[in-house]
Amino acid sequence: MSNRFSNRYENRYGLRFGHRYGKRIAAALIVCMVVSLAGCGGKRKINDGTFRPVDEATLQFPLKEKATLTGMISYPPSTESEPNNRTIFKRLQEQTNVEIEWMAIQSDQWPDKISLNMSDPNKLTDFIFTAGFTDSNLLRYGEYGAIIPLEEYIDAYMPNLKSVFDKYPEYRIMCTDVNGHIWSLPWIEQLGSGKTAIQTVDNMSFINKKWLDFLDLDIPETVDEFEEVLIQFRDHASDLQKEFGIDGSIIPMSCIVNDGGQDPAILINGFGEGYGDADKDRHIAVTDDQKVICSATQEGYKAGIEWLNKLYEEDLIDPEAFTQEWSTYVSKGKSGRYGVCFSWDVGNVDNLKDWVPLPVLTADTRNLTPTNGSFTSGFDRGRCVVTSVAENPALVCAWLDQMYAPMQSPQNNWGTYGEEDDFDIFEMGKNDKGEDMLKHAPLGDASPVEVREAEAVGGPLAVLDDYYDVYVTCPDDAQYRLDWIEEIYTPDMHTEYVYPNIFMSREDTERLSNLQADIEKTINAKKADWIMNGFSDADWDKYLKDLEAYGLSEYLELFQTYLDSYNAQTVDSE
Repeated sequence: MSNRFSNRYENRYGLRFGHRYGKRIAAALIVCMVVSLAGCGGKRKINDGTFRPVDEATLQFPLKEKATLTGMISYPPSTESEPNNRTIFKRLQEQTNVEIEWMAIQSDQWPDKISLNMSDPNKLTDFIFTAGFTDSNLLRYGEYGAIIPLEEYIDAYMPNLKSVFDKYPEYRIMCTDVNGHIWSLPWIEQLGSGKTAIQTVDNMSFINKKWLDFLDLDIPETVDEFEEVLIQFRDHASDLQKEFGIDGSIIPMSCIVNDGGQDPAILINGFGEGYGDADKDRHIAVTDDQKVICSATQEGYKAGIEWLNKLYEEDLIDPEAFTQEWSTYVSKGKSGRYGVCFSWDVGNVDNLKDWVPLPVLTADTRNLTPTNGSFTSGFDRGRCVVTSVAENPALVCAWLDQMYAPMQSPQNNWGTYGEEDDFDIFEMGKNDKGEDMLKHAPLGDASPVEVREAEAVGGPLAVLDDYYDVYVTCPDDAQYRLDWIEEIYTPDMHTEYVYPNIFMSREDTERLSNLQADIEKTINAKKADWIMNGFSDADWDKYLKDLEAYGLSEYLELFQTYLDSYNAQTVDSE
């Protein structure tokens, strides 16, 4: 799975936007979020967040009389732009007698447009289906009255989501802020658990088995063996081109530095104490004694970057690795030019039959640090929000609760059946008890990204492990990835802990966001520069001093404080 699709597992259509929008939005909301909005171009009633109970009988679907709600949604480029033309929403309208008037925004325009819309109550819809808001966004919008708290609506009118929370109380905890409010509806996707969860490894590395066999080479297990394999790919470029009819130059290893699933960080996990740099946004890891550290300041990280620079200087790394976009990366991969590449699923870059996952490489040690938050599977806290302009929030929540129905969530997540085109994600079949069950249709040579984007709608949902083979089959591309992780990677996950999905206070979230902006920018910039150009001990020392000047100690202390609190709560709940 590509990084684009990896992000869709975590945040399928909701593209995040950063702190830079915060002050502009805050100022606008302070002015506009009042009971009378005459000064903002019209009058709209604003829900002050007080729970508004209704007669449950009025929420029985299908409604006796048709109702209309408004929603905002993003959609991938080159796919259906009218949500109501998608089969999933057509069926939901029939099942509920609720029509949604959508404001649909192309996903590559979403960050800018959603920030502007959230700052103007007259552009708000009843709910934001694919919000993908950060914690800072949620807490800010909640404080300024743009969105309403949902905990009472969940308990009263959302039985499907409440059932998920009752069965897995950790998800309710992860959705609840320090004041006890739930500001958003989550996206949850369980595929494995703990160290076997599909999210434990993001930027998986793959090696071209076809090339290895042709050159009579074994799959490397150490960094030295890996380097030698790349050299063989480089030195036998003309032989490989001739044998496999490759147009274009041979690229021993390609990647996209600092680009999630396409980043090569997994290669350096064996250097030093073996922390690597699995969290490519926050650059943190948790030691076995529950201490939060910056993974990008460890000696092992330094040694790993030095080694990657050595590979680059030996012409073993794609020179475009620092600048290429996803489309270019895939285009070269589909041309058969790569010996090693990185992605969630190599099927999105080339094909499955010619490639195998590259095992964890041994340098000073052999270890793979799982991705932070992955032990509770796929989770996006800020997937969907209900806004303060919703006149009937109970109905909005009851309709959104249909997304959490066991047969509905898999369709929203992956796609549906009965489409009037050449491809269906599912076929409607039967489980062992003779009950309806969604069966994944074979993907064939099609890209999982493209076929799912054409049908899925994303939004709030929950796909649980115990749904498989009862309501839905496990998708083939997820199953083989789960098998890869369990067989190839889990045995080398010696790290005991990952940083959990913690919901901090608004003040601390904002402070952390401010600190992270400079810290992440510095780490990523130096990483790319040093892989390309190398660095000295003096450069490294200055880098450490710069990070400290940007507040690294305070940054880590904030993470540590919340981890300690989380661990204490966990002990108390046992």
